[in-house]
Amino acid sequence: MGIVPAQRITTYYNTFKGIDVSFTKEMIQLTGLVTEQVHLKCGSDFWPCIFYSTSFEKARIVANNKSGLLEKLQRANNLVSLRLCFKTGEKGTPVTFFISGRVMGNAPFKNSNDVSMLNIQYTQRPPDDLIEVVGRVLDANVNSSKRGDEKIFLNQDSMRKLRLMSKETAAFIQRVPRRCILRELSYSGAKIIMLGVAKFILDKETSIRVDFDDPRESFNIDGKFVSSENVEGKKEMIALEMNFDLPNVPMGYKIRLNEYLYTVRADIRPADDS
Repeated sequence: MGIVPAQRITTYYNTFKGIDVSFTKEMIQLTGLVTEQVHLKCGSDFWPCIFYSTSFEKARIVANNKSGLLEKLQRANNLVSLRLCFKTGEKGTPVTFFISGRVMGNAPFKNSNDVSMLNIQYTQRPPDDLIEVVGRVLDANVNSSKRGDEKIFLNQDSMRKLRLMSKETAAFIQRVPRRCILRELSYSGAKIIMLGVAKFILDKETSIRVDFDDPRESFNIDGKFVSSENVEGKKEMIALEMNFDLPNVPMGYKIRLNEYLYTVRADIRPADDS
């Protein structure tokens, strides 16, 4: 989590308010949810629980009801607070906050008599920290569909803003690694330069590795080379256009590009408004 303008938080809230997001293993990793620090508070008591899903209006959690939770809820008129905790980076201090709500119903989870799924309606707008971590994932997903072909040419400035570690990387063509240089990136593909003969490379199953810093992340993205062109002045080298396998593009990669494109648009906004 970083310093996000209030206007962006408001946009996230208004745009995605009713969208329910499941906290899968990937979502937990992307948002930095500290699962062992998630608790349901009812009265003065705390229950460990699983943060199953959320929107900006309601949540679903899974909790053990053998410790008297359901009886406690009844005595408290179903009023609760949900305690959440998120990591803020590789070395940042975790952010912890509470969201007030009311349990609107419960049901056995996966036919268990001991574990229940609780539906919680938030009684207030959730803290900006939750809106930020969930909103940036949803925003990246939407923009990857709307702006899938928007290309980022890789130069010193764009690499710095992307926090891309290097243009030099590897393409794994039918699982055989080949050294290459990244020239362009987009949500839906990439352009690379490498030694080779196009007719032996096009249409082959391929993946490329993209390495980012702060925090350190590496993504292997599957796809296929669909076109090629010669590199001027270098007969032995070719430039290859790669289309990604869109359903399997890592969400973390989409977020990286989305943050970069947001920064670029923010940088040019004052000039547009003048």
